[in-house]
Amino acid sequence: LPLFWAKLAPATEKRLGSWMVHFIKRHRQYEKWIKEGEPQVFWLSGLHIPESYLTALVQTTCRRKGWPLDKSTMCTFVTKYKNVDDISKEKGNTLMDGSYVSGLYLEGAGWNSDLSQLERQKPKELVVELPFLQVVPIESSRLKSQGAFRTPVYTTSQRRNAAGVGLVFEADLSTNIHASFWALQGVAIVMNKSD
Repeated sequence: LPLFWAKLAPATEKRLGSWMVHFIKRHRQYEKWIKEGEPQVFWLSGLHIPESYLTALVQTTCRRKGWPLDKSTMCTFVTKYKNVDDISKEKGNTLMDGSYVSGLYLEGAGWNSDLSQLERQKPKELVVELPFLQVVPIESSRLKSQGAFRTPVYTTSQRRNAAGVGLVFEADLSTNIHASFWALQGVAIVMNKSD
């Protein structure tokens, strides 16, 4: 990727060809959002600054429900959905608050879709695509993350630099193994896998 372009684009490790495909997909998401309104599932890595979208989710919910913003946070759930049509088929899946997000890749662990929880990484599977993640704003006092590993979500597989740039948010992934195991495994979610 030419350095001039890299300065103006979101962080990525993609080569030029893959970056162009990524860029066109991003453009289509923005275009569809403008013409049709907010999509049912957001491709999070397609946003230039995904943190601002997630912050806006929390702010709009706080405004609507009268919650204090400084006492609110996000709660996440990994769904079983891998396709937008799956959400549309089931009734009651339209979210009043929050959003479904896609394009997240799990490093350092596997995902058991049947049990909806983390599992040990399978041999030669370094990166696993997660099903859609449901992001829901919640009051901090109501957040209970027992049986979950607070997983960092990074922009790229470089994770973050010393200044903390690259960390987008933390997702709650269900587990029946102690969180320290996953921390020692270096489990993280990335929004852009290397090609």
